[in-house]
Amino acid sequence: MEDDNMIRGKFPGASSLLDEMDKKLLCILRDGRKLIGYLRTIDQFANLVLQDTIERIYVGKTYGDIERGIYIVRGENVVLLGEVDPSREENMQLTRVSVDEILLAQQMEQQQREQQLKHRNKLLLERGYQPEARGEELF
Repeated sequence: MEDDNMIRGKFPGASSLLDEMDKKLLCILRDGRKLIGYLRTIDQFANLVLQDTIERIYVGKTYGDIERGIYIVRGENVVLLGEVDPSREENMQLTRVSVDEILLAQQMEQQQREQQLKHRNKLLLERGYQPEARGEELF
């Protein structure tokens, strides 16, 4: 099976990214950030260098782009990597807003999520259940 992949030009592991070189890619990281940039180089650990990178933040039906420039991404932090289709990107049903607006909306969304989690945990405690521990509460 591996030999079939080699014959067809598909390499296992990080080397399979060679076909994506110099293409505009969307990179979703473990922490949820979404980066869009041009893949310039990779190494054997799937570490990436993205050029002309933007960090795209979505809140509801709006989005904002933060310019990041050249961005180095450690391979173990990549969850998803895919090519951006320019025709689909132009036809998005989302509204672009300024960086300040999207950061404010993101902050408000995060606060709302935290309030909902606190309320949920309070209800669980009232019913005799132990709420789930979050990562930052463990240390």
